[in-house]
Amino acid sequence: MVTNRQFVLARRPEGKPTDDDFELVEADVPDPGPRAVLVRTRYLSVDPYMRGRMRAGESYADPWAVGDVLQGAVVGEVVESNHPDFAAGDTVTGNLQWADYAVADGDDLVSVDTGDVSDSAALGVLGMPGCTAYFGVTDVLDPDPGDTVVVSAAAGAVGSVVGQLAKLNGCRVVGIAGSDGKVAHLEDDLGFDAGINYADADVADALAEAAPNGVDGYFDNVGGPITDAVFDHLNVRASVAVCGQIALYNDEGVPTGPRKLHTLVEKRASVEGFLVGDYAPWFAEATERLVGWVQSGDVAFRETVVDGLENAPDAFVGLFEGENVGKQVVRVEAESDA
Repeated sequence: MVTNRQFVLARRPEGKPTDDDFELVEADVPDPGPRAVLVRTRYLSVDPYMRGRMRAGESYADPWAVGDVLQGAVVGEVVESNHPDFAAGDTVTGNLQWADYAVADGDDLVSVDTGDVSDSAALGVLGMPGCTAYFGVTDVLDPDPGDTVVVSAAAGAVGSVVGQLAKLNGCRVVGIAGSDGKVAHLEDDLGFDAGINYADADVADALAEAAPNGVDGYFDNVGGPITDAVFDHLNVRASVAVCGQIALYNDEGVPTGPRKLHTLVEKRASVEGFLVGDYAPWFAEATERLVGWVQSGDVAFRETVVDGLENAPDAFVGLFEGENVGKQVVRVEAESDA
């Protein structure tokens, strides 16, 4: 008899999550109800925002209760369908579970067609991270050709696409990442004009060299000292798009205070936080354009793939240790038949 492995939240993490915060349990494979679909997981996405869902407090995503099955974006195969839009064998994506199998309302699933690239791209460059980059650049930053755009966590799933889209818009792009290898990837593979390894460089000094004309747009994925350093280089009327604050996600107490806000007064700069979910009505437009850029070679992408559902917690924790280049995904080896 086939069983369904599921990861549940065993306890709320204190600081960086550990293996003890996750528990792998077994349950029966669920049956789909009316208009529902049973999906066998092929690829599971792990993303930094999930750390916020492990806290008890309110956030833009509802917190998980201890004992809840963890949730994430999935690319999977339809095993059984009671929905008219899907049949067994179809490849779909949706927000499902850290599990071998999950049931979803068919109205919440989308068919996957990634052309000649891996279906897992629907979790990265052709999925939520790609859409985040697209709307963050085109709507929030809205840079002009010739502007200098700086991206933090630039070798990650979102940042790597941000930099390439800014380059397509005619900008000078500087990426900040955590290793020499990642910097080489930005410059050699993705076409960034310059990269900074924050692990062994003074970011403020390095920016003075990499962005000699100042910073017109900053796509912030990390917060903390890196963002403080970038703020010192903002130009008049600069724009800052705040996408994430991964440097602070595991902190039990978030530092408060004016920090660099005085810079915004001096530079008359604007800072806007945004959530990609607010752009849901335009996801199809973004995905269509991203598919075109990927197929033409104008946008490249890389994935870091961890094999086995049992290793999903390690893949997730690795996000906070900088282990991934590009999108972090888990390739799930579920049994083929329910």
